[in-house]
Amino acid sequence: AKPAVTLRDISLPRVSDGEQINLGKALESTTGKTMLVLGTYAGDFNMIEYAQRVRAFWPQLQEKGVSRCMMVVNGEAPSCSRLAELLDLPEAIELLSDPSGEAGRKFGVSRGFRPDDKGMSPSLKLFFMGIGLGPPWMTLPAVLTGYFGNPDGRREWIEAALLQGQEAGRWPAVLELGADGTIAKNKFDDTPLLSGWGCRPFELATLRLQNLVGIQLKERAALKFADERCLTQLGGCTVVGPGGEAMYSWVDQGLCDVPDMHSILEAL
Repeated sequence: AKPAVTLRDISLPRVSDGEQINLGKALESTTGKTMLVLGTYAGDFNMIEYAQRVRAFWPQLQEKGVSRCMMVVNGEAPSCSRLAELLDLPEAIELLSDPSGEAGRKFGVSRGFRPDDKGMSPSLKLFFMGIGLGPPWMTLPAVLTGYFGNPDGRREWIEAALLQGQEAGRWPAVLELGADGTIAKNKFDDTPLLSGWGCRPFELATLRLQNLVGIQLKERAALKFADERCLTQLGGCTVVGPGGEAMYSWVDQGLCDVPDMHSILEAL
């Protein structure tokens, strides 16, 4: 079904002003192009990377005609606001608070490992997802790319996120900055033999470490999930055109398995 139809019964408060936004109507009333991110909870790897990627690619998305971006966060409004503050998200990105994660489930995101097993703790389910045992199966490929790199990968968003984190005082700092605050050198430029790769070994892993230490652990209380189901629930996104017709749709298949923004741009 069209996302506009699937989500027609979902209304969520916009964090900036509290206005209730009906997701189905918002998509259906699109005259240009609208992006909707069905995120995870604020302190989750996937949610943070969704936000960092959208932040880095927002100008290019706008050039492709995306005039509106709504980003659902599975948490209370204060956790959404804190995430936006930590990642310096543009005000144009509309954050919507969904503590129960209902919008994502309506859209069809993965609920994670053994979602209906009430005898297994959510933390244990997350552990099995993290080590790649059991469906969804794409956690290990997504995580290992961070360590082994990808010759055909793209690092623009990674450098943008590393820069924003470094400016915010997060560790580790791997960029040398010029007097004007722009990147003068990336330490991964000196990677032996593989410096020409699109994403060098450990480059993405370093960003994820920066996120883990400086955001997920340090801000754990502020970014905590409100509903235990959201600990293992994954995310998704869609871009729709006039009338809410889907131009691109995606659902995560593991931890850190979020869409390549270049694939989205190509679809537009």
